[in-house]
Amino acid sequence: MTYLWLKAGHIIFVIFWMAGLFMLPRLFVYHQETAPGSPENALWVERERKLLRIILTPALIATWGFGLALVVTIDAWDEGWLHAKLLLVLVLSGYHGWCAGYARKLAAGKRSLSGRTLRLVNEVPGLGVALIVVLVVVKPF
Repeated sequence: MTYLWLKAGHIIFVIFWMAGLFMLPRLFVYHQETAPGSPENALWVERERKLLRIILTPALIATWGFGLALVVTIDAWDEGWLHAKLLLVLVLSGYHGWCAGYARKLAAGKRSLSGRTLRLVNEVPGLGVALIVVLVVVKPF
């Protein structure tokens, strides 16, 4: 029964985390279209900060916590698919960190990426999640 509760918690927080990772770069696109220093710019800074603080970072922590608890519960440390999944989750965690850093840059008025680039970057979590789901469900190795 513990395994099922851990699995449910893991899936719930992965959904929250991915929703935030899909949303934040889209907010960046809209944010960059505002005038620096404008009241609208300040609203985007606040929206991005709240998304990171209230949803994204807690979901990241919970996803890792539930995920590692699952691995310990089923003793899957020797599974090849798990190693690949952990690598992809590390990449997504790094992407999360990059997004947090870019939010800080935007808040400081630095707009180093184009809207097109941000739209492309927004595809990273979708690709990562698709690969992770295949690894977990199919367990190809």
